[in-house]
Amino acid sequence: MMDDRNIQREVLPNGLVVVTEPMPQVRSVAVGIWVRTGSGREPAEYNGISHFIEHMVFKGTERRSAEQIAREVDSIGGMLDAFTSKEMICFNVKVLDEHLAAAFDVLSDLVLAPRFDEAEIAREKSVVLEEIKMEQDNPDYLIHEIFTQNFWYGHPLGKPILGTRETVRRFDRAVLFDFYRRWFAPNNMVITAAGNLRHEQLLELVTAAFGRCAPAEDGFADTTPRPHARIITRAKRELEQVHICLGVPSYPMGHEKRYGVALLNTILGGGMSSRLFQNIRERQGLAYAVFSEVNPYRDTGLLSVYAGTSLESADRLVRSVAEEFRNLKEKGVTEEELRRAKEYLKGSLMLSLESTTARMTNLARQEIYFGRFFSLDEIIAAIEAVTAEEIRELARELFHSEKIAATLLGNLDGFRLTRDQLAC
Repeated sequence: MMDDRNIQREVLPNGLVVVTEPMPQVRSVAVGIWVRTGSGREPAEYNGISHFIEHMVFKGTERRSAEQIAREVDSIGGMLDAFTSKEMICFNVKVLDEHLAAAFDVLSDLVLAPRFDEAEIAREKSVVLEEIKMEQDNPDYLIHEIFTQNFWYGHPLGKPILGTRETVRRFDRAVLFDFYRRWFAPNNMVITAAGNLRHEQLLELVTAAFGRCAPAEDGFADTTPRPHARIITRAKRELEQVHICLGVPSYPMGHEKRYGVALLNTILGGGMSSRLFQNIRERQGLAYAVFSEVNPYRDTGLLSVYAGTSLESADRLVRSVAEEFRNLKEKGVTEEELRRAKEYLKGSLMLSLESTTARMTNLARQEIYFGRFFSLDEIIAAIEAVTAEEIRELARELFHSEKIAATLLGNLDGFRLTRDQLAC
């Protein structure tokens, strides 16, 4: 048992971790099977393989066709989903509590016994190639992709989760099974569940399905990504706006300063009362969309700003963002701003934990990144402990002109960005 959230954790002999959190006040259960590997660990020639495997498990197992999978989940009113990120792959289902056993049978079957049929692989390649084309047509996606590839240049973390046309065409059944066997091993997986369930009930289902699976070593050596402060401009004539992304290196997921960074980000560009929103959108009218975000990973992190504006306003917008960086370093933040940011973060956290899916996800992230669970009181105390002076120190650590990476995408008409415009 762990503090006020009644979290229970068990490790099977083969290394599989099972974590549950009962929520007796609800009628649903959300279960997730998490693989501790994502696109950030892929060899360059097989970039996109994690995402492709995630797609392919839905195309049929030893016991079920793709149609049977869909029909069985629909027949119990469930929601079946999956996603791939830089550091994990997740398969999850949400159902009424009475259908937990039936839903888990489908979910575990997907993960344990995919068929990887040759004809389905060929078809799915076409689907993923269309997905890549669709995203290439989306400037919001494209600007972040170009930015990320250059920021983490030469490292898998910088490569697209979807892969590229060249790498996806390379996938075949033997390659899929090779990566699947390395990564979909019990010692590389976590199963989490939240909702109206008992820990023993889920443990019984997991043990029956996964108990006989053997652990495996994946054989990959991890390298720590190194940030690059590149300035990149990419012309795309058909776009009406210039899309701008600026970013600096930040701290990893588990760093002791993570709460300070979260508050700094909230004050800078995390909401409608943030400095970027109020200055760039409300006061100057330079952009409709402008925000900042933090992306922390296992061993590194990134704090970035995005905005879309006209070509005529691009220079002013970039200088305005750099000015906000400078103001945070030189003048710091007011107590009122800090209080507002703390309440915003605490409110977001509390509201996010109202759903079974969000709690199930929260359990997995805490297990994968920390190997322990933080109570709400602990997290709130850590947020409350951050001072205005610490925020200013963080700004001084993070915001340096020579560390700022920048990407511009649009009908640039010869517009150039220099390091001088990023002076902060």
